[in-house]
Amino acid sequence: MSAVDITHLREWIGKSQSDLDVLSSRQARLMAATLGIPQSDFVDGTPLPPLWHWLYFLSGEPPSALGRDGHPARGGFLPPVPLSNRMWAGGTLEFHGDLPLGTQVQKRSSIASVEHKQGRSGELVFVTVLHEVLHEGKVLVTERHDIVYKEASKAGATAAKMEMPQPQQTRRVKPDSTMLFRYSALTFNGHRIHYDADYCREVEGYPNLVIHGPLNATLLAGFAEEVGGRRLKHFRYRGVQPSILGNELEFNAAPDGDQLMVWVSLPDGAVSMRAEASF
Repeated sequence: MSAVDITHLREWIGKSQSDLDVLSSRQARLMAATLGIPQSDFVDGTPLPPLWHWLYFLSGEPPSALGRDGHPARGGFLPPVPLSNRMWAGGTLEFHGDLPLGTQVQKRSSIASVEHKQGRSGELVFVTVLHEVLHEGKVLVTERHDIVYKEASKAGATAAKMEMPQPQQTRRVKPDSTMLFRYSALTFNGHRIHYDADYCREVEGYPNLVIHGPLNATLLAGFAEEVGGRRLKHFRYRGVQPSILGNELEFNAAPDGDQLMVWVSLPDGAVSMRAEASF
């Protein structure tokens, strides 16, 4: 019998919260250092790169308010889904204007939907959160963020193969444990799958540390802007399967009509994350 009481979980739909923060240029320079790009460009007034708003509006819960996975215990803003693994599944972002570093901004968030599905690996619950980031009263970023909850991964489990076009541009990146540590620190992300290898293997069923989904998405969005040569207008991304520490990742781009298709490939050719970008 399912442990998921979807009727109860849907009581969280419409729950909302708001927060204020300053887009510190120091925090942006630390992100640049983490990615190995020049820090000197990140001064007050500079437009924030796409998806770097995830470095701000951080929630600092005390240890007593954390679950065993290192995330805030469930049942606050997010519904108390009883499935053990929580993953950053994907999202859709629209950029209506630039967020300038050094300014105060507001984020409004609300639970948009809670869905219960049966997947290849068992029960899944998808929670979609709507975020709006405002500067001087104007919404400059609209984001629909999808979170998936599932049971622990089974050893050797793999995602279905996905056919992708021939890439026209490619870049290789091999994240290391220092990059993962720094990104966790910058985003105040206590999720143990990114730094506790024993927990990864013994509790959540991963062979090694998991590379952050938002880190992959951020790298992918930056790659898309570089290939497209213009600021992003729309970015829709989806995690297909986790990328694991120790693997070299291949970032690929190919035109797709008026859009640019970008994706992250694993060493065996499987897709870890894919996205569509427009400018």
